[in-house]
Amino acid sequence: MPVHPDMGRQPSALVNIVMFQLGWFACVLGAAHGTPWLGPVATALAVFVHLFIAPRVLPELQLLMASLFVGLLWETLVLQLGLVRFEAGGSMSRWAPLWIIAMWPLFATTLNCSLGFLHGRYLLAAALGAVGGPLAYYAGQQLGALTLTPTTSALLVQGAGWALLMPLLMLLARRFAGVRQRV
Repeated sequence: MPVHPDMGRQPSALVNIVMFQLGWFACVLGAAHGTPWLGPVATALAVFVHLFIAPRVLPELQLLMASLFVGLLWETLVLQLGLVRFEAGGSMSRWAPLWIIAMWPLFATTLNCSLGFLHGRYLLAAALGAVGGPLAYYAGQQLGALTLTPTTSALLVQGAGWALLMPLLMLLARRFAGVRQRV
């Protein structure tokens, strides 16, 4: 089997997970503590490093931008439906705040790397989305970055939404694969 010339530049799944978690905490804790700019700055740094390591930058960048667009639509929808109130910006706006939108390209960095095992496994992606999405929002609420209103209904909508969003994101990741999963 021939070796791809860029195989030496593959991001590590462990580094990918750590960078995602650090960015997630920067977004959530920054919003919770009145420094909502912290998350987008940390996210920009993580995305820059991810793209620097990615063997094929353009398709990976397209994935990140598509995810940003999907996230902007989703977060604004749940805001407009009154299911979430963002503590640092967004509650008085028609659009979701930058700190939550920044998490979408950050999350997209995991789709072809640490979550690459979900490629072609759309039911598993839906199941993980249905559980993981609401858990992330619940954790954000517990840390003080947002309020789910009412909590149970908002979590059910998040679960249903993420059950649809995860397969969609995995389809986008397959289409725009700038990072190949290591086997």
